Amino acid sequence: MVSVDQPASPDPAAVGRAHRAVEPLHNHVYFVPETEQHLTAAGLRPGRMVYFAGRSAPMGAVGPGVVTATFANFSPAVVARHVPRAWTLASPEQVVTARLAAARASLTRLLGGEEAAAAPEVTELGDLLTEACTVLTPEGRPLYAGHADLPWPEDPVGRLWHGATLLREWRGDAHVAVLVRHGLSGMEALQTHVATGRAFLEPVAQTLRGWTDEEWAAGWARLAERGLVTDRTLTEAGQRLRADLESGTDALSTAPWAHLGPERTARVVELGKQLSGTVVAAGAYPAGVFAGR
Repeated sequence: MVSVDQPASPDPAAVGRAHRAVEPLHNHVYFVPETEQHLTAAGLRPGRMVYFAGRSAPMGAVGPGVVTATFANFSPAVVARHVPRAWTLASPEQVVTARLAAARASLTRLLGGEEAAAAPEVTELGDLLTEACTVLTPEGRPLYAGHADLPWPEDPVGRLWHGATLLREWRGDAHVAVLVRHGLSGMEALQTHVATGRAFLEPVAQTLRGWTDEEWAAGWARLAERGLVTDRTLTEAGQRLRADLESGTDALSTAPWAHLGPERTARVVELGKQLSGTVVAAGAYPAGVFAGR
């Protein structure tokens, strides 16, 4: 028997579709110039420090171990070069404020300016994401929990970005748990994602995440020993593993979409694809970073 108050589980495919439709509204912030402009103005050094401090600041002045654990696929040595030094240059509160300002500025620009950012679709999607986030819980999801402690912005663009961010980090924390369950290190998970041909280009992935040539080669060797790759290409076992990782993450990420129900989730996908498409077409992501883009 199912309680009449308990929402039905959504179509598993709809969970992934909703995530993919909305994610660019959050993760474009890692590639746009506004982020570095605002965070270096707050005192941070350009480059990786902006990323590490910007994303971790909602958790407070955490150390490199927490950043490594929650971000999952970065070299610990690279993280340690920037954290906790970042907090001697700008407080977490200053970084959070600067990052939200950067997100507002970049989304407004990419959507087409102030008039486009004030469109009813922006407000409607922000309202839907706000409602979806009402059922998210912090247990076992530290990166989400830090962001969830922040106040909701009152403006439509800020609210849209914050809602997309909460959903993305909530799902991301679940994804890390699934990786651990399947015995993959963060670097190995990154490499299997590269091998799908639908992620970062391999040299970009290694460089951005800070792995040395020796570490990177050793990761591929371990995956080959497990029968997951051959010549850095996924085997059938590797393809099954990637499918299991995605389905396992979807299974732990159903709550917001079950709460919205199929009709409102479909509307999130429709609006998300529309607005994300605009953002991507406006040049949110640089060339030569992602496979096929």
